[in-house]
Amino acid sequence: MTPKVLQLASFAFILCFSTMATAQTTGTLTFSYNQPVPTAPKPTYSGFCVTAVWIEDNAGTFIKTKMRYVGNGTQDHLPTFAVKAGGVASNALGAVVNVTDATTGATRKNTTVPVGFGAQSFVWDGKNVNGAANGVTVADGIYKVWIESTWVDSGSNNHQELSSYAFTKGPTSATTTAVGDAYVNTIVMKWAATGLGVKENVSPNTQVVVYPNPTNGIFNIDFKNEINNIKVSNMVGQVLYDEKVAVSALGTTKNIDLSSFENGTYIINVTNDKGSSSYKVVLDK
Repeated sequence: MTPKVLQLASFAFILCFSTMATAQTTGTLTFSYNQPVPTAPKPTYSGFCVTAVWIEDNAGTFIKTKMRYVGNGTQDHLPTFAVKAGGVASNALGAVVNVTDATTGATRKNTTVPVGFGAQSFVWDGKNVNGAANGVTVADGIYKVWIESTWVDSGSNNHQELSSYAFTKGPTSATTTAVGDAYVNTIVMKWAATGLGVKENVSPNTQVVVYPNPTNGIFNIDFKNEINNIKVSNMVGQVLYDEKVAVSALGTTKNIDLSSFENGTYIINVTNDKGSSSYKVVLDK
């Protein structure tokens, strides 16, 4: 592979490793589950079912609604969703309830096979909401998909299912499964990372050329400036390699061996007395 200076759009990462937790990896979550037709309690009115599905961060902050099926007369049956989405418990149809980017519809009913039950799925783009518009990619971390569902019309705020399922949004694609319960099961969460949305901080005083990239273990660093320290970290900020560089004149090439590490994305940080720069490399043995 021809050597090249790592560019912002595909290789650069943020300077300070202490901010790794605020990385904003772009990607998509595909969430699928099965909601069997319950036998006890049985659905009211030949398949009556209201359902809301939404995403929160690990601290309980509402991120985005992905599904809401409810209608006039049943709007008080999704109290948890209604409050968390910005409304009041008695009205999941309230004007302030955020359903941007969600699949919505009336109360689900069917006299043969209740369409409110069975296999369900959605795709999340990793973003929050900003009023009536799609928002920005959220920080990496643990997120939860919440499901609230009611199929018995026996009074206000009566729901039969309220559960949540956690997954990790980050630079590593992963599939997470959950057992669920008698009402919601066969849960599969597939996070597919596509790139890092964190800005670079590359100093003109610490530019280098890193190649080959991806690498099968050993990569080269050509110094465009004098460099006196090299660090390699993983995507959670752990420093795996730290070396004081003795000879770092312009034009010097340094070899770094990552062959003992697992495949994945790593961050190279180079420094001198005038600044620091960070670059992203991919190990693919």
